[in-house]
Formats: sequence, C-alpha cells, structure tokens
Amino acid sequence: MSSLAPLEQPFPRPLSGEAVDALPSGLIPARAPLRGNAVELVPQDARLHAADLYAAGHDSEEALRIWDYLAYGPWSSLQDYTATMRAQSATFDTIFYAIRPLDSDHFHGQSSYLDINPLMGVIEIGHIWFGPGLARTRAATEALYLMIRHAMDDLGYRRMHWRCNSQNEKSRQAARRLGFRFEGIFYNHMIFKGKNRDTAWYSILDDEWPEVRGILERWLDDANFDASGQARSSLFELMSERKPSQRGTPHGD
Repeated sequence: MSSLAPLEQPFPRPLSGEAVDALPSGLIPARAPLRGNAVELVPQDARLHAADLYAAGHDSEEALRIWDYLAYGPWSSLQDYTATMRAQSATFDTIFYAIRPLDSDHFHGQSSYLDINPLMGVIEIGHIWFGPGLARTRAATEALYLMIRHAMDDLGYRRMHWRCNSQNEKSRQAARRLGFRFEGIFYNHMIFKGKNRDTAWYSILDDEWPEVRGILERWLDDANFDASGQARSSLFELMSERKPSQRGTPHGD
C-alpha cells in the first residue's frame, strides 16, 4: 500500500455557489503539436511513433515497471502495440500525444487529454507514462506544464484533474509536485487487471492556476539549472509553500 494513503488528507477548499460570469470557451483541444524549450508533444501516429514508444516501454526491466499501474500493457510484440496505438489515435474523446525531448531523435513517452467537458470547462491529463530516457527530467515536467497551460490559458478551462491508482505512490507524488491538490479517494472505482482499484483524485482550479503557473515557470527557467542540467530547487517544496485556496466564499440557501 502507498505510504501516502494514511497520510494525505483532502485539501481544504471553501465551497462556492458563486455565479460564473466568464463561461468556458467550449473549445476542445486540437490535435496539434505543443512545443517548449526542452520538449515537444505531437499528435500520436502509430506509423511514426510505435517503434520508438514500444522500445521506450519495453527495452529494460525499469521500462516494464511503467505498466504496473496502468490498465493496459505491456505488449508481447511491436505489432500488438501498434494495433493498440492505432485504436487510441482513432478515438474522438481522448487526444493522445507522443513526447520527444528536443535533445533526442526518439520519442520516449505518452500523454493525453481525456474526460473532456468543454461546456463545463473540465478536463484531465492522463494515460501518462515516461520511458527511462524521459522520466525525472526537465523535459518530462515541461511536457505536462505545456498541457496544463494550453487547457487553462489558451482554452479557458476551469478545472484540470488527475486520477490515479491510490497505490501508485509515484503518480500521487507527481500530481502534488505539479500543483494538483488532493480531493479524496473513490473506493471500488475500477477493476484493474483483475484487481480492485481505489482511485485518488487531484485537481487544479482556475483561481489556483496563476500561482501554480508562476511556480512551474520559475522552476523551468534556465537559471534554475546548473551546468550539468540539475535543478537548483525542489519543485515539490515550492508547491508545498503555496497559499491556501482563495476561491469564493460559501453561499447558503
């Protein structure tokens, strides 16, 4: 069991019944590239990305651990994985990306937008995995920052959420490191590879995003990295120093 499970409590946010004056845009993320200083995300295409991603997720014992908490994988062959990638790319309700660090000629990970509700301004990032060549790098953090920024700033979403297996400590730590706040557990939420899955929920709200964005941008700045590429500050610690939730005061009736 994750060591976070008995320790993490839902983050206190005031309830709100305020009028929503600025309605969400109603826009859906386009299948278009997102590019930063260290990484690019491109719409997933099995013809172009299957070989790289199959290698990134299967070529070592470390890589194979990627699939421990995902609902699918690993695959027994590149052919089988390619078929899965084609099916993923063909969906209308989930938008998959292949991720390439700009200092590499190969793609090393995957992510997606899902649970997209444009009229309500709610969206999730998920199906996230990073191969050993991408995990725990500046490029990996920037990839998710680019996705959150695009949804919250460019498209005007009100809520970005993150769901993961409650026993997946690495995913829960990653959510908190990126500025997501814990909301609670959905018990008996899924059956995952024949096992029960209790799902941990996290979110970033629109009123919280400007502070989160500022912290992420300061951490990603070139000045925060030494000559060897190591970060001078801890993003997890910076996020831990954030202000309390500032959302509207409760309205009772």
